[in-house]
Amino acid sequence: MLKYARTIAAQLSFVFLEVKARSANVVERIGMGTTTKQSYRSRVHYFLLLALTLFWGLNWPAMKIVLMEVPVWWFRAICLLIGGLGLMSIAVFSGQRVSLPKAQLKPLLICGVFLVFGWHIFTGYGLTQMPAGRSAIIAFTMPLWATIFSALILNETITKKKLAALFSGLMGLIILIGPDIVLIQKSPMGAFLMVCAAISWALGTVLFKRTKWSASTTSVAAWLLLFGAIPFVLGVIVGGYRFELFSISTKSIFAFTYVLIFPMMFCQWCYLEIVSILPANLAALSTLAIPLIGVLSSGFILDEVLGFQEVISLILITGALLGVLISPDAKRIVKDI
Repeated sequence: MLKYARTIAAQLSFVFLEVKARSANVVERIGMGTTTKQSYRSRVHYFLLLALTLFWGLNWPAMKIVLMEVPVWWFRAICLLIGGLGLMSIAVFSGQRVSLPKAQLKPLLICGVFLVFGWHIFTGYGLTQMPAGRSAIIAFTMPLWATIFSALILNETITKKKLAALFSGLMGLIILIGPDIVLIQKSPMGAFLMVCAAISWALGTVLFKRTKWSASTTSVAAWLLLFGAIPFVLGVIVGGYRFELFSISTKSIFAFTYVLIFPMMFCQWCYLEIVSILPANLAALSTLAIPLIGVLSSGFILDEVLGFQEVISLILITGALLGVLISPDAKRIVKDI
């Protein structure tokens, strides 16, 4: 069993290292010119953006399926523990630095609270109270909140164009969740939790960007997931949540496996890799099309109805994201990746 585990970890570490190494050392390895190197690196990072969009978009119906049978605290505890241990194994087997200096422990804990624990607890409970498609739309207003936090914490400029985009995104949210607030019999708690998730993720992203990490992205992502898992593990123990792992359906097992491998491990690493390259507000470029994939896949997999309200809201929020993310420096930054 140990032999097979080492083989799997070695294969996964090859994928992570190959993407990073090829994008950084193409000239030295195969003698490419500078222009060819930049073009190759751009293609690699565009591939990462595409993969992130697809895998995180499909994550929403997958999580909804699992949470129909698995308690939130158990689901998040298992995901974060296995995801963190998996990424840490990849870092160790590939020879990456995994230790962090004491000065970075406090930033790591703070980022873990907002980027991991806050995001996962709010989305976990939010998904149990509203459709996966709507949840995805609200959660991925994150770049709007990241723009505000990046201005307050990182002193990034908020232009008139970005203010207009923020207004457009707010209108999209009002259209989407307004009826749930107006109608007393419909609880707005699900929408409120997803907004909290978006704000928590945005603040965690900006705080992560503010810190100059000494370890590799894979190692930092692993530590974040493991630290974020602690409150969920304690919650399972103290809260007395009962759950029979082998009693869930085959459909949920497949969905659970998907969440563990792609969104929890690959996407966590991929997103933090992108955040480490781009400015905080432009790093949200990777999330641009995720709500669309989430809505469409939820309609196809879960038979959720995509109504006029969702379409208008999606258009307004997508327009807002475009306004926030496309700046005069965007083309230069993406070109230099």
